[in-house]
Amino acid sequence: MDTWTYAPSIKVSSGSEGVPDEAEPVREILEYKVGDNAHLNCDSSLPTDNLSHVDWFFKYKDQHIRIFQVRRGQGQADPGEYQHRLTLLDGANLSLSQVTPKDERTFICQVKAPGTHAREKYTQLHIYKAPKEPTIQASASGISVISQVPQEVATCTGEDGFPIPRVTWYKNRKPLKEEKNRVIISELRTKESSGLYTVRSTLWAQLEKEDKEALFYCELSYRLPGGDHMKESQEINVTVYYPMEKVWLEVIPNRLLKEGDRVELRCLSDGNPQPHFTLRKQDPTSLSWLELENVSEGVLVLEQAQRHHSGLYECLGLDFETGVEATDQQQLLVNYVSNVQVQPKAPVKSEGSSLKLNCSAESSQPVVFHWKREKTEETLKNGSVLHLTNLTREAGGGYLCVASVPKVPGLKHTQLVNVTINGSPWVMAKEERIWVRENEEVNLTCEVSGQPRPTISWSVNGTVHEHDKDFQTVLSTLTVQVIPDLLEKGAVCQASNSLGSNKTTIFLELVNLTTLTIPTEDTSSSQSTTTSSPSAKGNSTSTGDPVKKAGTKQESKGVVIVAVIVCILLLAVLGAVLYFLYKKGKMPCGRSGKQEITLPLARKNEIVVEVKSDKLPEEMGLLQGSNGDKRAPRDQGEKYIDLRN
Repeated sequence: MDTWTYAPSIKVSSGSEGVPDEAEPVREILEYKVGDNAHLNCDSSLPTDNLSHVDWFFKYKDQHIRIFQVRRGQGQADPGEYQHRLTLLDGANLSLSQVTPKDERTFICQVKAPGTHAREKYTQLHIYKAPKEPTIQASASGISVISQVPQEVATCTGEDGFPIPRVTWYKNRKPLKEEKNRVIISELRTKESSGLYTVRSTLWAQLEKEDKEALFYCELSYRLPGGDHMKESQEINVTVYYPMEKVWLEVIPNRLLKEGDRVELRCLSDGNPQPHFTLRKQDPTSLSWLELENVSEGVLVLEQAQRHHSGLYECLGLDFETGVEATDQQQLLVNYVSNVQVQPKAPVKSEGSSLKLNCSAESSQPVVFHWKREKTEETLKNGSVLHLTNLTREAGGGYLCVASVPKVPGLKHTQLVNVTINGSPWVMAKEERIWVRENEEVNLTCEVSGQPRPTISWSVNGTVHEHDKDFQTVLSTLTVQVIPDLLEKGAVCQASNSLGSNKTTIFLELVNLTTLTIPTEDTSSSQSTTTSSPSAKGNSTSTGDPVKKAGTKQESKGVVIVAVIVCILLLAVLGAVLYFLYKKGKMPCGRSGKQEITLPLARKNEIVVEVKSDKLPEEMGLLQGSNGDKRAPRDQGEKYIDLRN
């Protein structure tokens, strides 16, 4: 009966039992990734029948440590690190589960048959683990080009790889090699408890000014079963410090400037870090330099540039580390247009006369002029002189002289001049009519123009408010209650000045409550307003042809017409309903005599509006029968519809 024996450590020496024969043992190399299951195969040429003894060892230095034994086809693991990870497969082959970096060693299958020498097969396991993505960190202190020794550029880290990954540094996609006193690469390797490796590589180098835009990265090279692989880090740019060689003064924005622009004067240099800057301006009288205040890191901000900011500026840069000093000058010109004047300043003319307006201005650049009418923004003429001939009342008002500089977009100024045309007052038509309700309060407005400024009075008592619409137009509003005397005589607006007088009459008419109308916002409000504006039609002393506004009388006529149309539509709907009932046989039509149409009991309490008309005969024709016959006078108070035809 076979017995299991445990040999945790067997020293193999020449001439001992169990020593393999002189024949070269069979060797096999297997590659696995960490975590795989490895298959350890015994040589098929070795006898592994039930009479054979098979032992598995791993090699540790000069020792063979047994880990598994097979007797009569039954396997048993030896105590130790492999006790729970080995599984017997067919024959004497083993499966090693969840390989780790520690399993990278040589395993030996030893077969001994009765009457023969022991024979062995060696299996070498190679275990691989890809490292994590490499990380790269640039030096926080930066690199100075004036240093005489290499300085730390960046550090590359690759974690959890097996075997140790190889690190290669690149600059601008070209590999870097160590160079005495120029490029040094140091490396720190750490073995973790898991058997994996972390490698930390640091690049030291002497850089030049041209390297300020250089991109550095590192590459990790490693092997997996089947081939070689690599991973690249991100590209980084390192801070390079270098002394300045020149400075320059920059004006922002880089265009022709005008008053009111936001302007920056900025000192710059080709050094890193920037040197200490001093910004100063030359006094135009003494030609001495005055250091400017409110300068931050070589930048002066003019939020609202003015003409006095124009002048010669100088930027002075001083590098404290090297002692290098450099300067640059810039002429600043803030363009302006000012002191726009029109002569005469406030002209007063009479109708039929002429007027000449002259415009002038001061500017840092050539100026062009044009004239516009204030109330219409219409361009009248280009040039500094405006001629107005045969003046009328309408020619009075504001005129704008616009002085601009074409070379500087947006640079312009305007000057307003008011032209006064003397004349007697002029108002709207002689008469005006509005619809009112008795005892309500209404606002009557009278608009009068003329120079000198007219005085306005009303023929009735009430509350009067006046304000100037413009420099030659006055609006007078009378608030008054509708009383019989006002309805009879109306309200007269009287305007007068030293050159004459004029008036207009506003008549008030009561709204007929028995007339069918459609309520509007104006008729339902507590007050009514009418306005009289200037017009040539009711002003025998005025000239021109002002446009007459629509009166409320026309609106009242429109309401009456709408009421008539509504009545016709109602009759048409009623006829359609009766015709529908006739077709359905609901009405006993066709009999002799008249059929009286009566309302149901439920509708007897509804309000019935009686429509009385004082229309002309031709308007009454709308109410004729279908045969064109007019209703007899005795039948006009009754409503019958003959449906026989």
